[in-house]
Amino acid sequence: MQYTYETEDQDYSDLASGRVFYSMSGHPAFPVRLASEIFQRCLAHRETIYQNPTPCVLYDPCCGTAYHLSVLGVLHGVHIREIIGSDVDEKAVDLAKRNLGLMSIAGLDQRIAEITDMIERYGKDSHKEALKSATLLRDKIATLAQEHQIATTVFQSSAMDRKTIHKNMPTRYVDIVFTDVPYGEHSRWQNTGESSNPIVSMLDTLVGVLSASSIVAIVTDKKQKVAHEHYQRLEQFQIGKRRAVILRPA
Repeated sequence: MQYTYETEDQDYSDLASGRVFYSMSGHPAFPVRLASEIFQRCLAHRETIYQNPTPCVLYDPCCGTAYHLSVLGVLHGVHIREIIGSDVDEKAVDLAKRNLGLMSIAGLDQRIAEITDMIERYGKDSHKEALKSATLLRDKIATLAQEHQIATTVFQSSAMDRKTIHKNMPTRYVDIVFTDVPYGEHSRWQNTGESSNPIVSMLDTLVGVLSASSIVAIVTDKKQKVAHEHYQRLEQFQIGKRRAVILRPA
């Protein structure tokens, strides 16, 4: 795959998982450059097809620790008015709340205080570098807040639990779904019920929170197929072991 938007491999060390953003064992960090590329492709489809350049509501039904959602908030917050994440894993949801809490000045001030305390306790160079990164992120969020503050919501739910998702969704419709679904040794589908194809079941569930102008991006491994009669494929591409498919409601 050739990058269309993130054409240069930039230094994303300030956004590294476990540095300022919280990380969790067993939840590999999604590559920042790829997340940014996919999101910008979703924005482009949304504007080209629907002529809708307004800030979007972004949702991930398999958000894990919400790392890539938080990264997108920092990099592209001007295009986002609300971020919503849900996941079946209770521990991941707790960390997702903390990560998305860093979309506010108050959340970053609290994180800066935590890192400062670690510097006083341990004096590690890694903590000092983390403090520099946290200060830079605070400046970015403060600049964004002059235009608008990103609202955030996180709740626990299976990606196939229509009732729970609809009950906890703070808005009627979402504009962009961007999810990295479970695959591999460290991440597996849970609570799939009788579903033989979790991705199809997830897409069934998503229909209820999508408008006619929504865009859906799903990242899988090469073994899983993304197809559904109620969706039209806009594009598909592969990078390394990952495959990204971008859809819209048919």
